[in-house]
Amino acid sequence: MSVQNTDDGVGLATARASYDQSKVSDHNNSKIEEPTQVLTRKPRSMSTLSWICVVISLISSMFLFALDNTVVADVQASIIDSLNDEQMLPWVSVSYPLGVIAINLLISNLFILFDNKVLFIAGVALFEAGSAICGAAPNMTALIFARVICGLGGAGIYIGAMNLLSVLTTESERPFYLSLVGLTWGAGTVLGPIIGGALADSSATWRWAFYLNLCVGAVVAPVFIFLLPSHNPGKQASVLGRLRTLDWLGAILNAGALISLVMGISFGGGVFPWKSRQIIGLFVCSGVLWTLFFFQQAFALWTTEENRLFPVRYLRSKEMTLLFLQIVSAGIPVYIPLYFVPLYFQFVRSDTSLAAAKRLLPLVFFQVAGVILTGALISKVAYYMMIFLAGGILSLIGGTLLYLVKIDTSAGAIYGYSILVGLGSGLYIQAAYPVAQLKVNPSEIPRVVAFIGYGNIIGITLALTLSGSIFLNEATNRISSVLPLIPKLAIQQAITGARGTFFHTIDPVEQKAVLEAIVRSVGNVYIVVIVSSAVSIIVSVFMKREKLPKKGPEGQDSGIVLDENAGHV
Repeated sequence: MSVQNTDDGVGLATARASYDQSKVSDHNNSKIEEPTQVLTRKPRSMSTLSWICVVISLISSMFLFALDNTVVADVQASIIDSLNDEQMLPWVSVSYPLGVIAINLLISNLFILFDNKVLFIAGVALFEAGSAICGAAPNMTALIFARVICGLGGAGIYIGAMNLLSVLTTESERPFYLSLVGLTWGAGTVLGPIIGGALADSSATWRWAFYLNLCVGAVVAPVFIFLLPSHNPGKQASVLGRLRTLDWLGAILNAGALISLVMGISFGGGVFPWKSRQIIGLFVCSGVLWTLFFFQQAFALWTTEENRLFPVRYLRSKEMTLLFLQIVSAGIPVYIPLYFVPLYFQFVRSDTSLAAAKRLLPLVFFQVAGVILTGALISKVAYYMMIFLAGGILSLIGGTLLYLVKIDTSAGAIYGYSILVGLGSGLYIQAAYPVAQLKVNPSEIPRVVAFIGYGNIIGITLALTLSGSIFLNEATNRISSVLPLIPKLAIQQAITGARGTFFHTIDPVEQKAVLEAIVRSVGNVYIVVIVSSAVSIIVSVFMKREKLPKKGPEGQDSGIVLDENAGHV
């Protein structure tokens, strides 16, 4: 099948027809095959200067999205001093990712049907509105509500940036530009606690950790309005017709399943005991909703096969399924060290937030190097699976060494271990995107971005919630055994940074025992990194031995067979 793409967008009817035709071909040939395509236009029509402004603006918005994920880490004490209500404090951190995951798949489907520029700008506007409310929040309830709004808008920013950078770049450019997204996310995640803590300790107060988003948003807004190109995949259908195609039931089930799961992991052991009816209820609710979502998607209940919220048909491709597993696994070794390497130095070496952040430079530098290296080599190596395999091996070695770190481990050794994890995770954190996109028709790119992006969000969410829960519970229990007279709530507040003065009032022997408990708890967090890296290695072994196709000067593609036994559900 040949596709001639001569418009700025691919019509909804064309996209659906392409899907139906590929489904028939799939049924007859028992395989998914990427068509030979000839692109008769450049992916964008703008000057180099305009394109640079667009790219900088897109990744700046992505930076703010990532920054908000961690900006509250070092401002919790200031928030409590200002707004009180300590019982609501855990919601300040959890509410933001809940907003992101609740709407991620639905937003992805909206980008398939509507103008990407309009949706992206709407996401930025929603994010900025939430930031304004956060900064002006009169109480904890308003702050939590605003954080959810920021998460909803942030989901639009993330999916929008990935889609727009995909449709506005050629196949050879795409790995580089998508790698910028990963780099920007990493930078925002690292700098979040530093910027938040610095503002909280200054006369600006913690509120400017959120007002800062408004300043950056005001700068990039004109670029989005006047320079960002439109991409409207479904413009041939009416707005109401496109809304009717959305899988609303699937969106509700998926959001409920993810939210209850994240809340159960985040609040278990900290806010509520693991055996409490609240935590058990959350996990039971999540399990029931996941079961309902699975059956609803598998049998296309109250929707159609092509309109299902989750692109189930990709799971019939062995290679697409393996890429999904890779992107889920890749997020864990990327983000866990970003949190826990500085935490180790803050407790063991009494580093300030800024000094601890500087300790991340070797990790971040080699993570950046890994991403850039992948962008340059993924289409040149004999088999692209080698990128995933090498990344998994390096992450496994580095994660294992970080697990073995003790109180007296030298800073140089920790830097070396961080370099291994950074380089390894950097090699494959963004590699699944260009590989997956080269395996589908042009009209399928937004859908495959949604597919891989969903795995990416799940991996990041698992990394943050699992690691946070493991550390908080391990450290609380270990320190409680050393300091049995100290209430667990006070210990948890000290661990999370909300209140930590009593650590300085205990005698040196107890201080050493507490530090050993914290270091051991940090080490156990890296078990998650070890497991995820091992999964990546195993998955890499089963990936196809093939090289990504090279595009000729005219953009002609040789086509790739995804999987000889693949088909549509």
